[in-house]
Amino acid sequence: MDPDDFGPTSHSFVSQRLRLHYNDWGNAGARPLLLQHGGRDHSRSWDWVARALRRDWHVIAPDLRGHGDSAWSPDGSYAMPAYVYDLAQLIHQQQLAPVTIVAHSLGAMISLRYAGIYPETVRKLVAIEGTGLMTPEQVALRSAPTAERWRTWIRERRQLSGRSPRRYASIEEALARMQAENRYLSDEQARHLTIHGVSRNEDGTYSWKFDNYIRSVPPLDLSAEELHALWSSITCPVLLFHGQDSWASDPLKNGDAARFRDARVVSFEHAGHWLHHDQTARFLETLKDFL
Repeated sequence: MDPDDFGPTSHSFVSQRLRLHYNDWGNAGARPLLLQHGGRDHSRSWDWVARALRRDWHVIAPDLRGHGDSAWSPDGSYAMPAYVYDLAQLIHQQQLAPVTIVAHSLGAMISLRYAGIYPETVRKLVAIEGTGLMTPEQVALRSAPTAERWRTWIRERRQLSGRSPRRYASIEEALARMQAENRYLSDEQARHLTIHGVSRNEDGTYSWKFDNYIRSVPPLDLSAEELHALWSSITCPVLLFHGQDSWASDPLKNGDAARFRDARVVSFEHAGHWLHHDQTARFLETLKDFL
């Protein structure tokens, strides 16, 4: 049987007392390529990309804390410093540097910060919708008085404490929710993402494999000036992807692209926030050219 017919092997590492999961697609002698998913997603969402690159790269796809098959934070805390530390630990423990990173959304936000902190460890970086991710409500909240930001965060946490994971009676019911979230997904893509994105409860129902507490945005973060300073510290080539039908803003139009030393933007028509799913063939072609 062709080795490419096999899926990844499952592994784990420890970061801040949490056991975190990652998938390894083999070819350990090749250059390391790390695929980092976004919020409320999971590592198997990269399967199409991993299969296309595994012959030339040692592909590793981790699950963020609170996502997929990684442990949930006991106190429900998912602050950005914890995510960045987890990424730093994986790269350090597995001796991946210099590493190439392809990351989406929350994963791209984490990876961009890491690359600014440790520029010498990143060979190339692809950020899919990793900038311009704040909604108008979040932008307004960031400029709100400190006490208001903290009150909003405490109120959100209290609400989440009484919220139970949604239960779906069947895979088909969860699949329908997945398809409603992204109209560009093929039936095969949606089913794959759903099967790997849910776990079965004791009563036979299904729930998504992420902690609801990840929805709560901490009241403290880097200022815009501090974040831009990190972006400008990245020394490797950066490729920024943007979906024209996405809710995220265009890094060319909002000025984010200009914050980097060496960055270019590729914008896809007929693609939303998950453009690597919406336009997989074109994404892979552009990605391979960059890598």
